Amino acid sequence: MHERIYAVEALILQRTALGEADRLLLLATPEGKQRVVAKGCRKTTSRLAGHLELFTQAHLLLARGRQLDIVTQSQVGQSFPTLRASLPRLSYAYYVAELYTRATSEADENLPLFALLLQTFAALDAYQNLDLVLHTYELQLLNAIGYRPQLHQCVVCQTPLTEAAKRFSPQLGGVLCPQDDLADPQALPLSLAAFKVLRLLQTQPLAQSLRYHLSTPTQKEVARLLQTTLSLILEHDFASSPFLTSLRQAPFSQE
Repeated sequence: MHERIYAVEALILQRTALGEADRLLLLATPEGKQRVVAKGCRKTTSRLAGHLELFTQAHLLLARGRQLDIVTQSQVGQSFPTLRASLPRLSYAYYVAELYTRATSEADENLPLFALLLQTFAALDAYQNLDLVLHTYELQLLNAIGYRPQLHQCVVCQTPLTEAAKRFSPQLGGVLCPQDDLADPQALPLSLAAFKVLRLLQTQPLAQSLRYHLSTPTQKEVARLLQTTLSLILEHDFASSPFLTSLRQAPFSQE
């Protein structure tokens, strides 16, 4: 029998006003995505006010409800203040949260993906190279949900890939060798620079990946390849992508 009160570690991904004083929260947890209600938290006198901010990691006590569980206590773990005070960082965080939301189901336990999400938010809060953080997250998210792009062997014939590879197929799930260039007529062109970056980010820890620098053309190409792949797999165009693209073109985009 389940305990009526239970504790959960969570990252708050969405907040929606509910009624006159409540909020509906979308949480990422080690046990999966979860929607809960924070009653009265929009009142200035609420003990929860200020402890359930968007994009914070919190330790919650929840009471089981008939439809949705209810937040009874909250203690902030990591607040990511730099992220939440910066428009560029905040926009990247919205995209990260949207990817997680689209890639997961309610109560679909995935501890590695939750750990990746927390690591990514911490990196968006601490580091300057937001694009490298984001592309590492995209590749590792694909791996965590079972769609790891094939970047070391041809996705068709499984032969080891060389620097002669020039086509990437989101539909087939990886890079094509020159002999199989025509296996997918809709495969995207792949430069050597983007090929090397994708392989590095897929295999290197995040801290190691952040030592590299991407030229603007390479960054745009990597972004296009990954977003096309994610849109195809998740069957969704991401609402935060156009704004993210416009921010990258602004002089303050990487602070």
